[in-house]
Amino acid sequence: MSIINNTYQINIPGSYMFEEYQSTLLGLWLILTTILFQAMVAIRFHRSQKGGYKVGIIKPELGQSSIVFRSHRTFHNSLENIIPFFGMVVLGVLSEYSASKLAIVTWIYATTRIIHMVLYYKIVTEKNPSPRSLFWAIGFITNIYLLVDLGIHLIIKL
Repeated sequence: MSIINNTYQINIPGSYMFEEYQSTLLGLWLILTTILFQAMVAIRFHRSQKGGYKVGIIKPELGQSSIVFRSHRTFHNSLENIIPFFGMVVLGVLSEYSASKLAIVTWIYATTRIIHMVLYYKIVTEKNPSPRSLFWAIGFITNIYLLVDLGIHLIIKL
C-alpha cells in the first residue's frame, strides 16, 4: 500500500484525524506566518537604525518612541507567547481535544496577536496599560483557558 494516492495526497494511517483539525492548523499557520513577518520587520528596522547596525544589539537608550525598539519588542513578545500556546495546540490535536474548541481558541489567539502587533507598531506610548495591552491580555487569557480546559480533557482521558 502506497502512502501517496492517485491525487498525490499523503495517505498516512490515522491522518483522517488531521482533517478534523484543518481550521486549527490553518490558524496555527497564520500565527507562525505573523511571527515570521514580525521578524522581517524587526530586521529591516534594526538594520536601518541611525548610528550603525550591530548584530543582535538594540541600543539601550531606545524606547517606545523608536520603531526599532517597538518592532524588536513585538517580535520577542510573540516568541515568548507562542511557546506555551503552540505546545498546547499540538497536545490538543494529539489527544483528540474538541476540534471546534481548539479552532475557536486558535483563531481568537491568532486574531488578537495580529491586532496586538499592529497596535504595537502604531502606538507610541510609555503608558501601561495601553490599547495594545487589551489584545495581549485576550491572547494571554486564551492561553490560560486552553491550559485549564486541555488539562481537564487530559485528566478525564486517563
